[in-house]
Amino acid sequence: MGATAVRDVCTDPVILNQWHAISAVPELTVGRRYDAILLGEPVSYTIDEAGRTSARRTDTDDPLPTRSSYGYLWASLGEPPPEVFPIPETEEPDRRTLNAATVGVAVSAPRAIENFLDMAHFPYVHPGALGEEPHTEVADYDVETRDGELWAVGCRFYQPKAAAQSDEGIMADYLYRVPSPYCAMLYKSCPSDAERLDAIGIFLHPVGQEFVRAHLFLSLIDHVSTDTVIRLFQQGIISQDKPILENQYPKRLPLDPRAETPIRADKMAIAYRRWLVELGVTYGVIPA
Repeated sequence: MGATAVRDVCTDPVILNQWHAISAVPELTVGRRYDAILLGEPVSYTIDEAGRTSARRTDTDDPLPTRSSYGYLWASLGEPPPEVFPIPETEEPDRRTLNAATVGVAVSAPRAIENFLDMAHFPYVHPGALGEEPHTEVADYDVETRDGELWAVGCRFYQPKAAAQSDEGIMADYLYRVPSPYCAMLYKSCPSDAERLDAIGIFLHPVGQEFVRAHLFLSLIDHVSTDTVIRLFQQGIISQDKPILENQYPKRLPLDPRAETPIRADKMAIAYRRWLVELGVTYGVIPA
């Protein structure tokens, strides 16, 4: 995989100029150098005794723009925005914010994001947790753009176990948010606080066009479950998604609207593909 990824160098300015999460900061060892591939380019990164993170191009030793945000080390190979997109929930002191897992998946980043946005697969891929038969209908919802980000609002879906702390089924309310091409968030009903929403994200480290490392971000209102229980629940979900994603064909996401037959439940996926076209994304996709 490594040798192939190095040859698969990104020349897409849209993606080069994004922030990409390449590691969970609490999982780094002080003073150790870590090597990775980002968008086909070899990079290395470290954390020092003061908690400062840095990253460099391995071949030239040139420093890369980096940020330490929401528990992750973010890096860019281009000229990214001044800061990573905001997640204000992480500033609420009673939330549990952590990385649930980092999983390698042999698929393109856009395919992984599209799967994250898809409610229709819940009863079939995550039975007993995020869905179950006969509750298979995806109710209509709205898609809109807010400040350059893609949102799906008014989403609802029955879930027998919506979170690690759940002990009964609920009709879960969902908001989906795509703040950048390779990152997505969902905000869903919190079992312990009817007035607030749990925040869950997938932040992708694109190794190449057809391999990612998926970081599962959580910012939850859960004062009952241990970190281990929370992580195991989310790891169970991604372990069910991984073989589905790796059997996708083609692995890159086709942007031609005629390439794959859409249905009503695919409204957010269709909007995501159109949004990538509007942005001019070419890496990890099959252009229209």
